[in-house]
Amino acid sequence: MLYISISIDREKMAQSYDFALEKIGMDIQSFSIWNEYTTFLKQVEAVGQYAENQRISAVRKVYQKAVMTPMISVETLWKDYIAFENGINPIIAEKMSMERSRDYMNARRVAKEYEAITRGLNRNYPSIPPTGSNEESKQVSLWKKYIAWEKANPLRTEDPTVLARRIMFAYEQCLLCLGHHPDVWYEAALFLENTAKTFTEKGDNNSAKVFFEEAALMYERATSGVLNKNLLLYFSYADFEEGRMKYEKVHSTYQKILDIEDVDPTLAFVQYMKFARRAEGIKSARSIFKKAREDPRSKYHIYVAAALMEYYCSKDQNIAFRIFELGLKKFPDDPEFTMCYLDYLSHLNEDNNTRVLFERVLTSGNLPAEKSVDIWNKFLEFESNIGDLSSIIKIEKRRSSVLNQLKEFEGKETAQIVDRYKFLDLFPCSTYELKAIGYTDVLSVSSNPNKIILPLMNSDHVDDHEENEDKICRPDFSQMVPFKPKMDAYPGEHFIPGGSFPMPPAATHLASIIPPAIYFHGPFVAVDPLMDLFRRLQLPDAAPPPTGDGVDPNQFELAKSVHWVMHTEKEEEVPDREREPHFNNFGRRRGNKRRFQRGHQPGFHGPDSEEEGGESNSFLPPQNDIYRSRQQKRVK
Repeated sequence: MLYISISIDREKMAQSYDFALEKIGMDIQSFSIWNEYTTFLKQVEAVGQYAENQRISAVRKVYQKAVMTPMISVETLWKDYIAFENGINPIIAEKMSMERSRDYMNARRVAKEYEAITRGLNRNYPSIPPTGSNEESKQVSLWKKYIAWEKANPLRTEDPTVLARRIMFAYEQCLLCLGHHPDVWYEAALFLENTAKTFTEKGDNNSAKVFFEEAALMYERATSGVLNKNLLLYFSYADFEEGRMKYEKVHSTYQKILDIEDVDPTLAFVQYMKFARRAEGIKSARSIFKKAREDPRSKYHIYVAAALMEYYCSKDQNIAFRIFELGLKKFPDDPEFTMCYLDYLSHLNEDNNTRVLFERVLTSGNLPAEKSVDIWNKFLEFESNIGDLSSIIKIEKRRSSVLNQLKEFEGKETAQIVDRYKFLDLFPCSTYELKAIGYTDVLSVSSNPNKIILPLMNSDHVDDHEENEDKICRPDFSQMVPFKPKMDAYPGEHFIPGGSFPMPPAATHLASIIPPAIYFHGPFVAVDPLMDLFRRLQLPDAAPPPTGDGVDPNQFELAKSVHWVMHTEKEEEVPDREREPHFNNFGRRRGNKRRFQRGHQPGFHGPDSEEEGGESNSFLPPQNDIYRSRQQKRVK
């Protein structure tokens, strides 16, 4: 790197290094930036003793920070620091070494843990919305493990500011890869908020103010970036500012949500009303409700929230009734709003008003049959709790006349009567009986079938599971045979046409790593004669004892004592004198005995050659004898 000798430029360069170290100086791979900074400071020209002392102090300060920071190759920085101090004053170097050695050893210990805890982190992982893939889950787990490790204070520092900076550095690194995950943003802001509260409890208001501002900045970054439509972060930010008594900031946060056109504002209005009631009273909440009613994107939830707020907070039932009536006029065909209205009336124990509401909704004609199932069920449950038997039967008949219009209820009168006797998750029939009469099919028409089906399926789960295990038909695995499809399978290779028996897994793996058979050109072994030879070998009963000098030379005599001559069964029946020499297909005379001798090579005549008329009894070597060709090359 080329450094400009002008002092202003060198000062800017030093400021750039300080900025870089502030941002990434705690990274495990930050050795290069620390090393370059110290080298840069050493090369600064110092004119005069004062300037020289300043340069030495600057280099010493950087070195002392570096050797206290866990990173890879921190040992090299420690050696360079000791060499730098020795070059200035050996006495001071020894003193500095003793003072800083403890911090250095601590940093080196943590560096090893740091490297192990971050192993597997993919820092080049793209920041994309959550997909739920296995690789993403693995990276999320590793990042959270790393952050938890930093929160455990592995450096054992007593300075809470240093600990907070290291933890926030871990969060910042995590956000580079998991920027679309709202939980990371929220946990980072929550950590800053808790740290600020800790400083407040200790009486350090200045540090607490700094961390509060950093937490607010973290929320601003979260709601202004890729997660600018995430309501969870907006609501958390609003609660954070509400805790700081900054109500104007809370209003601007909620208004920012409501200004987003492609976001459903219903939940934002509900939370906005709750905040206004807490901070400014019920009148402010009513003004927010008025804005919500005028917004065409709002749903029925704002009416339910406003009515319940009036009932529980202002204790005024009349206002709550009027709000529900307004909602019923705007959403007459929404069964879920009607159910909320009915629940409110049932809590008030208003029997007459509840019956009137049931009749108004079910006879208005605004609800089709498939949407009125839940309301009819609620009506039947209501009459079962407070009515007499005649009223219950009357409601059942009316309910059946409407529900029979749906194909799911055709011919299932018994399934319809189950609702008369059930209570919460208790049913008058077992699980399989309810399935048999078609009750689960009836529940599938409900807007929230899991509320009933899940408790129904969880009852007697263990016994049902065991019964299912007994009823499942399983194949007879003992009759299964291996089969491998093969395009050029010859007939009879497998008793099922089109395949063959696969090799065992170990043999398949071996065949996949060795060269193909077409590349082997010999020498080839006659397996059958070789195995027959092994079968006819006559070995001594005991091997000779070994000597202290190594291999006993008499062991070579053992090979000579073995009968290497093998006869066929026909040759054994013929006496030796009646055996006649004959010629093979190549015109060479072949003895009646086949001898397997060592050194049977061209040009070599064994002791039996003279017995056969002085002619050589050797055979020609194989055409592709690799060993023999190598030996001949060595002789040449």
